[in-house]
Amino acid sequence: MTVLADLIRALQGGEIEVVDLTADLSAETPLLPLPRQWSNTVPFQLHEISRYDERGPAWYWNWFSTGEHTGTHFDAPIHWVSGKDLPGNSVDRIPARLFIGPACVLDVTAESKANADFLVDVPFIENWERQNGRIPPRSWVLLRTGWSKRKPAAEYLNIDAKGPHTPGWKKEASLFLAEERDVLGVGVETIGTDAGQAAGFDPPFSNHFVMHGHGKFGLASLTNLDHLPLTGSIVIAAPLKIVNGSGSPVRVIALKPADSPPKLGGVPSPSISRARRGGSKREPPRSLRSRPLLT
Repeated sequence: MTVLADLIRALQGGEIEVVDLTADLSAETPLLPLPRQWSNTVPFQLHEISRYDERGPAWYWNWFSTGEHTGTHFDAPIHWVSGKDLPGNSVDRIPARLFIGPACVLDVTAESKANADFLVDVPFIENWERQNGRIPPRSWVLLRTGWSKRKPAAEYLNIDAKGPHTPGWKKEASLFLAEERDVLGVGVETIGTDAGQAAGFDPPFSNHFVMHGHGKFGLASLTNLDHLPLTGSIVIAAPLKIVNGSGSPVRVIALKPADSPPKLGGVPSPSISRARRGGSKREPPRSLRSRPLLT
């Protein structure tokens, strides 16, 4: 098909930029700390099998152990009690076409810096749409908070005597996105798709409850959302095909036109603008602009 040939030419010619939205996965990857009465996942561990030695002279390989929801990961509907009886609810049964969709980036970096417990509500989304257009069906809605830049892990988790404090979604916002906009799911920079204080919401962890109860997905621990435009990029997030799996660590990538720097209050990101400075402005092939991203 012409559109696929155009895509390859645009990728190879630098007209489309590939942005890695995935955090490193290692023994140092932060873990979601659940209250003591519930079981927690184990840290990621990499175990060496051989490395060009007597165990295997010509090859290096490892085996690893980790939880399905460690690091940058995908949440399937079966992950939550509200989605446990839905058809096609585990990672192996989700149609592969649903791992790909246009991205809408909601930038709440300033709000999250001022208030670690900031929650996106429906009026915020509606105001975003007035400025950027209606969120299309089967899109990924990504919450840009700047949280992935927080180091070390203690600052990233941001826990005090009242528990974790990280931004997220009001239940009504999750319902709006799932029912009124029919999105694929939401993605966040924080360790989970719910706000840090969501254990006390009604229902508890309401974004998980709403999204997965509607057959939607989640992406957590994303990075580099500041490299994406608010609209106009495509996200690919394909989990491992674990039979009856509730989720999976995932390599999330985004495709964006190379001449579309992210909006930072109307000012392009310095790292992106420097890379573009002095270069010619190129538009993506017409076939990529004129054809729908999803049918």
